[in-house]
Formats: sequence, structure tokens, C-alpha cells
Amino acid sequence: MNLQLKDKLALITGSTAGIGYAIAKQLAHEGAKVIVNGRTQKRVDEAIKSIIQATGNHQVTGVIADFNDKAQIDALLAQVPEVDILINNVAIFEPKAFADISDDDWLRFYEINVLSGVRLSRVYFDKMLKKNWGRIIFISSESAIQIPEEMIHYGMTKTAQIAIARGLAELTKGTNVTVNSVLPGPTLSEGVGGFIENLAKDQNKTTEQVETDFFKTMRPTSLIQRFLSTDEVANMVTYLSSPLASATNGAAILAEGGLLKGAF
Repeated sequence: MNLQLKDKLALITGSTAGIGYAIAKQLAHEGAKVIVNGRTQKRVDEAIKSIIQATGNHQVTGVIADFNDKAQIDALLAQVPEVDILINNVAIFEPKAFADISDDDWLRFYEINVLSGVRLSRVYFDKMLKKNWGRIIFISSESAIQIPEEMIHYGMTKTAQIAIARGLAELTKGTNVTVNSVLPGPTLSEGVGGFIENLAKDQNKTTEQVETDFFKTMRPTSLIQRFLSTDEVANMVTYLSSPLASATNGAAILAEGGLLKGAF
């Protein structure tokens, strides 16, 4: 299927690894002009090289920005004044008991996970409306609905993303601009993969046994009973970025393996 993304300019925040990288690679595979984002030049350069090798698309560039630093965000916006597709993917997470989550923790999570997308959308959204085409997608999480007790501050930010996406979508009436959020479930990203491997060694189990135990005890409602791959999430996001997804707007799209029983 031709997703009609050739030469569309896409910025994916936090895209040197994990879901963000998979999205960047998929969009490049579809012929989009892709802007990779990371916090260091080395990581960005490695991601660009890898995506070009995997897709044969040489229209892949990069921009450095740490979304905990507003000055760096302003610099990014100066370098990239306009895009066709904005994927608000950058995020941090950290298991922490509620009583131990400080005010600084709450503010840092909100700054990176929520305000990153707000600040970029505030600049790009009106430009999309003026040219009457654009896509903004917030990468939320099933944790937005099923708030994890060990990461309440993270869950809060994911819920906020859904609200912002829906609110922005209300401002697109009668246009060809869409704003949606995607809610992945537990995904075998770079960080999760390393965590599972370490856990398997500590427990003298295989990674497969650890995965099975995790879904049996921690995520029993999952229908697929396994971690999603980053490509599975990227497939959904790439479609929503496409002109073919023109009828999907203001939606919170589940890509969580059926984990959220009766959520929608």
C-alpha cells in the first residue's frame, strides 16, 4: 500500500532509539523527509546512518535538543521552522514510590513529557492550518488509562497528552489537519530489553520465561501476552501520519495488545 508520504517533512522527537527510532525508520521507508532528534550528536549521527542503510532514503537529517532545556527547544524551532508531520514521542519514565516523588520530579516529568509536545505544536499547528494539511501525533501510553502505581507521575503525563491532542483536534474542524494520540502497551524497546535481560540473569531464567511471568502476574489482561515490538507501534503511527488516515482525528488509538479491557 502506498501511504502517500513521499517528501512529507516529519520531525520525530526522541528518535535515536526505541519507538521513536522505529517511527523514523518507517517514515523514511515510505519516502518521507525525516528529521531525527536526540540529545547528543553521536546518537543522532548513528541513527541517521542506520536509517539510511535500512531504507535507502538519504533524506534523513538530525537536530540536537534536550527537552529539559527550553533554550535547546527554541534552537530546534529556529532550525526547523515548519514540518508536515510532528511526532511528539520524547518521554522519560522512572519507577518511584508516590511518597518519594518530589516536586522537582513532578515538574521534570511534566516539562519533558508534556510541555515538549505543547511547545512544538504551538509553533507548527497554525502553519499546518494555513497550508491546510498536517499531522500531529502524541505518543501516549496505556499507562494514561491504567495508571501504574509505581509511576503515577509518568501516568499523569500520558493522560495529559491525550487531553492536549483532543483539544487541538477540536481546533482543526473543516481542515485537512489531524491530531491524534497513540497508546502503546509494554514495548520491547532498548531500555526494556536490557532490563529484561538483567532480570533474567538475576533470577536464573530465560528472557522468554521472564516475559511470560511478567504478563501472567503484572499484565494479565493483555490479549497477546507478550511485549510489542517497536515496529508494531511504528506501523500504527506511520499510517496515522498518512493522508490515508484523513478520517481519524481527535482519537486515542490503542496499540497495546488488548491490555485495556473495556477501556473504549
